[in-house]
Amino acid sequence: MLTQNLGFPRIGAQRELKRACEKYWKGISSLEELQETGRLERLKNWQFQYNAGIDLIPSNDFSFYDQVADHIFMFGAIPSRFKMLTSKLNNSDLYFALCRGYQKDGFDVTPLEMTKWFDTNYHYLVPEFEKNQQFKLSSNKVIDEFNEALEAGIKTKPVLLGPFSFLKLGKEKSTDFNRLDLIHALLPVYIELIGRMENAGIDCIQIDEPCLAGDLTHPEQQLYRAVLTELFGSFPSIKFVLTSYFDGIEKQIDWVKCLPLEILHLDLVRAPEQLDLFLEKIPKFLTLSLGLVDGRNIWANNLHESLEIIQKTAKKIGTDRIILAPSCSLLHVPYNLENEDDETNLPLFVKEKMAFAFQKINELVLLKELALVNPSKQAVEKLEKNKIVVENWAKNPAITNTQVQKQVAEVQNKWGKIDRKSSFKERICKQQEKLNLPLFPTTMIGSLPQTTEVRKMRRNFINGSISKQEYDEFIEAAIKDAINWQEEVGIDVLVHGEFERNDMVEFFGEQLEGFAQTQNGWVQSYGSRGVKPPIIFGDVFRKAPMTIHISKLAQSFTEKPMKGMLTGPVTILQWSFVRNDQPRKDTTIQLGLAIRDEVLDLEKAGLSIIQIDEPAVREGLPIKKENQNDYLNWAVKCFKLCSWGVKDETQIHTHMCYAEFNDIIQSIIDMDADVISIETSRSQMELLNVFTKNHYPNQIGPGVYDIHSPRIPDVDEMTDLLLAASKYLPAKNLWVNPDCGLKTRNWDETKKSIKNMIHAAIRMREAITPQ
Repeated sequence: MLTQNLGFPRIGAQRELKRACEKYWKGISSLEELQETGRLERLKNWQFQYNAGIDLIPSNDFSFYDQVADHIFMFGAIPSRFKMLTSKLNNSDLYFALCRGYQKDGFDVTPLEMTKWFDTNYHYLVPEFEKNQQFKLSSNKVIDEFNEALEAGIKTKPVLLGPFSFLKLGKEKSTDFNRLDLIHALLPVYIELIGRMENAGIDCIQIDEPCLAGDLTHPEQQLYRAVLTELFGSFPSIKFVLTSYFDGIEKQIDWVKCLPLEILHLDLVRAPEQLDLFLEKIPKFLTLSLGLVDGRNIWANNLHESLEIIQKTAKKIGTDRIILAPSCSLLHVPYNLENEDDETNLPLFVKEKMAFAFQKINELVLLKELALVNPSKQAVEKLEKNKIVVENWAKNPAITNTQVQKQVAEVQNKWGKIDRKSSFKERICKQQEKLNLPLFPTTMIGSLPQTTEVRKMRRNFINGSISKQEYDEFIEAAIKDAINWQEEVGIDVLVHGEFERNDMVEFFGEQLEGFAQTQNGWVQSYGSRGVKPPIIFGDVFRKAPMTIHISKLAQSFTEKPMKGMLTGPVTILQWSFVRNDQPRKDTTIQLGLAIRDEVLDLEKAGLSIIQIDEPAVREGLPIKKENQNDYLNWAVKCFKLCSWGVKDETQIHTHMCYAEFNDIIQSIIDMDADVISIETSRSQMELLNVFTKNHYPNQIGPGVYDIHSPRIPDVDEMTDLLLAASKYLPAKNLWVNPDCGLKTRNWDETKKSIKNMIHAAIRMREAITPQ
């Protein structure tokens, strides 16, 4: 029996890589310094896994920005708009230009689109494919990192995103071809790469094919089988580990079992039911990698349950055909629980039930030892301690609140009646009469730049260096300055800037019961962006108003409408580490009830516009279609629960992040938000096509400014985007806003971009007559 890991976090336990990248992008450190930081992080990761006793340690799971972007670069799939930069930039800067765009020295190139990695909060860069696309090897990263580990005395298992998933996760830049047809050009380049890897002494390769877990058509299954058969069959001396995750692949078993393959990985956290089927059908030469340790959540493994699965599998196929593994890459969990020492925000009874990446690696090694005929006394003691923690958890009174459970039951009894009082057509007339907004009203999504000074003042307040009064005065001044600036430039609907908030989910997690917080539980969201998800361990409820004081204060500074800013229940669920002892639906209803309390109080406080952000609704969509309707039904209802009972005159906004909306457009319509803002600038408004085809009835703010890139779009560019949007949707239904919140941008970029955005809106008002 062996152990393997599928991937490790890479931003650094203290976000070392984040800081190194941002210093390099700002020009205050050298490329050599950035590369050295990357080398040290890789070495630390390899060394830890080696010392812990992992048998198959991954390499090429590291990235300076995104693993899919690495493959785009490696296979020469660079879009034509970047070709002008190839002779100007070194490889590292060209790579970052793909990810972040490039606006310098007379060049102005938009970055690749980003979207969510399946149902996670990780964003990947979307490959763009052209008809007759050609591929070529353009990077030696895989072999370089293998050799780097080898020099440290560690032989690794390089990780590659498989060719089918690489194409499937991309998009065509024209409609006259299917990107999967490019497999005939791509596969030879994969074979060339693996040939070079074999010559370099690599004898075990992990091929990630996450699309195996999705809904595949019969032609796709045939193509998948042909591609993997040729790829694996071309290298009989290499051990291939075929990995899928986030759902089961039992629908593909009849052809997967026929592949010339040594090791097949199964995600048994998300899809435990698939194991029995594979145990019945797999051939005798195939080794199973059992994904028993949860790579998506921070809860410690139930060792007794895992041992039962291992023992059942061993009886069927023998211990020598078993590999123990996490369910997926550990990219999605924080580094090390030992970095958490504050019992105020992370109670001991919660902490002892948790495991971060370091602890999950140790769980794998412990499970391997416990599966021996005669495990050590120390291992048995750990097993018994784990059993006690699991038993105590189920009896802990801090987990369950009977009043909250009663409220959830009452809501479910009224499930079919959770709606606004009147139709949108009736509501929008009353809202427009009250708000008196112009055509193409301008607003921002919520957050404004979190400058070094803002973050410093928050740290000083937390560590006691300044008083609450000093901190409150600073926040009030920041809000007042932001409102004055918005009024000066002519924004129609204002935001207070969220200077008091660390993160749109963490902020609410700190104020709701049933949550715990970490100090260093950072997880990569995209590029250098890290988030620190709160932990939902028990029943959730609002103990006191959360935003009322700040919202009333902000509204008092202006006569213009001020948005009350809240995060929706589905997004809080998706962007938290969620309890795994009750259905996610029930947890989301609890969150919806808590947010509804806040919405009703904001309305009473005089806020006419309340934004309930739900950027993660699409992200939470189950991978398999058979499970999607149930999820969408309760996700939509939980959003509507938040505004259940508000007046017609109160305008409800929502915001959604990068996503493909085709498969959830009816649910977006059913959410019935008065205004939805979405990210569309990177797709040049292409995403609006689905809203048009489905006759989206309410108002919409298509983003005209990509906030994930440092480039500043000019007035012409934004006007062109709005003109494109007006071809999809009636002008009277369009708002003007950035793609997302401006927290990560600096003030210089923000002020220039927003000023251009407002000029673009004015141009549109002058050019277009309302329909």
